[in-house]
Amino acid sequence: MMTLAYSLIFAFSCFLFFISGEIIVKSLIKIAKFLGWKEFAVSFIIMSIVASFPNLFVGIFSAINNIPELAFGDVVGGNVVDLTLSVALASLFAKKGIPAKSKTVHTTLFFTIIAAAMPLLLIQDGVLSRADGIVLVFFFFFYIFWLFSKKERFTKTCDGTESNMKNFKASFVGVFKIVLAIVLFIVASQGIVESTKYFADTFHWPIFLIGLFIVGLGNSLPEIFFAISAAKKQNNWLVLGDLMGAVVAPATLVLGIVALISPIHITDMTSLTVARIFMFLSIFFFFVFIRNDNKITKREAVFLLFIYISFIIAEIFV
Repeated sequence: MMTLAYSLIFAFSCFLFFISGEIIVKSLIKIAKFLGWKEFAVSFIIMSIVASFPNLFVGIFSAINNIPELAFGDVVGGNVVDLTLSVALASLFAKKGIPAKSKTVHTTLFFTIIAAAMPLLLIQDGVLSRADGIVLVFFFFFYIFWLFSKKERFTKTCDGTESNMKNFKASFVGVFKIVLAIVLFIVASQGIVESTKYFADTFHWPIFLIGLFIVGLGNSLPEIFFAISAAKKQNNWLVLGDLMGAVVAPATLVLGIVALISPIHITDMTSLTVARIFMFLSIFFFFVFIRNDNKITKREAVFLLFIYISFIIAEIFV
């Protein structure tokens, strides 16, 4: 009976994450349109924020409850999802794949790769310390500073939008919706952490693996749906900004904050090794596919999907 109850709590918490993410995405898009930001910057900043909130609140509550390894598994699992499953699904729904010819996209690609790899390199000794946390947080703000250092990267108005009174009112209302969504995120995060602790204690599941598989996938749902929706509407700039933002912020800002609150210790090195291998595979092929012909084709999308399925099978049976 308790297992069913905690399963429902976990499922409802994931649902709250999805609803809250939808609210924030729509609200931030209205605000960004009013400010006249460029599409890539809009999607990157939006998904940096949206993708960070579930990870951030789960991370903070897990650190407070002395299980910060849940946050690490959550972020690593989510990044594997974003670089394989999310990219693959978006590419398959796009008519001609996802183009990536912009210099900003290519430079951000390097930042994304470094950000995704940094936590796995810093935790090589089994601990993500407070000093490591400072490095991760610094890297995030360094990228944001670079992104906004040149005006043309973010001040080109999104297609079909103008800064008018209607957009101002919509953005003002959006602020209140964002506050409401944050409250829902907090409630959902507590539900995720409490149910995870129950499953770990009852079934003797490693908390890192729970974060890697279940929480990581659940927290990736907002960016997956956002990427698919953008791809179907041929808003390809939004897809890459979405996915890169969803990787960079959790891997740097979120894990950095969690490590500052409570250093992360990983004892299950076998699972971490498998996750590290597939993370680097995901990073490598994501990089190659974009740099090779400046786009991700449907054939390449199928290959990325195969990597994600192989990741799940390897973690289960190794």
